[in-house]
Amino acid sequence: MVQNTYYNQIWQTVCVIPKGKVASYGQIADLAGLPGRARLVGKSLGFVPKDMFVPWYRVLRSTGQLAFPIGSEQALLQAGLLQEENVPVIANRVKLATFQWQPTLDEMLWQLNS
Repeated sequence: MVQNTYYNQIWQTVCVIPKGKVASYGQIADLAGLPGRARLVGKSLGFVPKDMFVPWYRVLRSTGQLAFPIGSEQALLQAGLLQEENVPVIANRVKLATFQWQPTLDEMLWQLNS
């Protein structure tokens, strides 16, 4: 199924985000070869198999905001996981200027082929 192929591309890309860094849904879509498919990234993260580790919490809106409402169980979980990696979450938002992942082409090729 094509959708599963896209999901696998997305999951593989999200797995390359290093600890202590974040990326936007659109950035992951672009890096996964699916430009303009930011919503698909969000959807795919809801379907990660239980036996697979994908650091979904490192993916945020393009503004640095968490995708979940302030104070919700999901937002608290995401903020807690990010803070464990020394990424501060203030008012449901991460400062992208400081914490956004900016991979080089070499880094992406090496990581995705490992």
